[in-house]
Amino acid sequence: MVEPKILWNKTYMRDLVVLGGSSHPLLTKSICRNLTIEQSRLDSRKFSNGETSIVVQDSVREKDVFIVQSGCGHVNDNFIELLITIAACKTASAKRVTAVLPLFPYSRQPDVPFLPNTTGAPSITTKKDDYTFESAPSTPRPLSREGTKPFDFINANSSNINANPEISKFKTNTLKTPQPIRYTPKSIVTNASSTNFLPEIDAQGKTKSGYKQWIAQNGTLIANLLATAGADRIITMDLHDPQFQGFFNIPVDNLYSRPILKHYITDYIPNYQDCVIVSPDSGGAKRATSIADSIGCSFALIHKERRAKVAKGPPSTSSSSSTPNNASQQQLQRQQQQQPQLHNQLQQPPKMVATTMLVGDVKDKVCVLIDDLVDTSYTITRAAKLLKDQGAKYVYALVTHGIFSGDAINRINLSQIDKLVTTNSVPQINNVAILGDRMEVLDVSRIFAEAIRRINNGESVSMLFDHGW
Repeated sequence: MVEPKILWNKTYMRDLVVLGGSSHPLLTKSICRNLTIEQSRLDSRKFSNGETSIVVQDSVREKDVFIVQSGCGHVNDNFIELLITIAACKTASAKRVTAVLPLFPYSRQPDVPFLPNTTGAPSITTKKDDYTFESAPSTPRPLSREGTKPFDFINANSSNINANPEISKFKTNTLKTPQPIRYTPKSIVTNASSTNFLPEIDAQGKTKSGYKQWIAQNGTLIANLLATAGADRIITMDLHDPQFQGFFNIPVDNLYSRPILKHYITDYIPNYQDCVIVSPDSGGAKRATSIADSIGCSFALIHKERRAKVAKGPPSTSSSSSTPNNASQQQLQRQQQQQPQLHNQLQQPPKMVATTMLVGDVKDKVCVLIDDLVDTSYTITRAAKLLKDQGAKYVYALVTHGIFSGDAINRINLSQIDKLVTTNSVPQINNVAILGDRMEVLDVSRIFAEAIRRINNGESVSMLFDHGW
């Protein structure tokens, strides 16, 4: 009974090589274990200046190579490592190179400048102790250190340097890393006719002239880099925007986590027929409704919109001709008194007011939040608080890619989420150690292993979209 199994592997898994990057080695081992093959050896090192060195220790000549590298952790370093590995395999005469990216990097970035917390990827955040979890998002502010004062390096002399404790600590012979000192550089104008003018920008990134500033969309660049390095195919899971596949001129297999999440709901949630599938925003409504329709559950949507609160104009004077003279004079005096106040209101930029409403009935129900990606967890924690305020009994959060950057885990630990379920497309060892029983991790290595086997055999991959593996 042993020989047919070995013959099956030699016949259907011929010339298959799986390499793993440094971003998620455990996932690579699980994929190779499901494929019943040994992981090929890859040596990745960094020089002292930060450059990446890749050595492929096994032969890949005329082999079908699959490189597993998730877009998490140090994203830029991992992506450069992936590109170098792809180029090294192509240089070593690999027959075909497929990049396996469980979490695709640079697939979501904001379209509006200076508003990273409202659309796309969030900005850097720091850990806090208290959270409000209110529906109205706060105004993002730059990171700064309270209590520090700028130091003028230009006017500093030897006497005040010795007297200043912030400067004198640099003169010690200890190996402690000095803290950076904030200072304000002096502006020197060499042209008297020049003006230091920067146009004011409103909440939508537009100036008074109507010009809308923009930021670089990196989708085409990332696709071109992968193709130029030599990738012949891409395998990923739950792209934040499925239209991202259009940037590529090579085949892209976008696998779905929907079958795994659906099986978790039907197997591990008691009385799942009575639960409510909730989308935390309008962008994920299609994903949540597909799961709700497949298992026969009700659906709810949390709608969040931001409207600009524009100041009201001066009162109308069209009826002044029909009013008496003394009444018109009083109205004119009232308008003159209101003119400075109205002028100040019109000079200020419009204030963005966030309104959040729940569409659906969740009272005394078990709610299941469905989302494809959680980074800073602002959206999903606010959604959980809104559901509990509306009378929800228990809140699950099912997420495909749990990045949990910044203080996301701390926010989830203090939030109204009763159970967090995510996949191992991103390493979750440290997060499980913090959240404990409140967090469960689902394995996606079987889906990627079956996709690799089918691509290697030339079979169809579309069956995995609906049924999983």
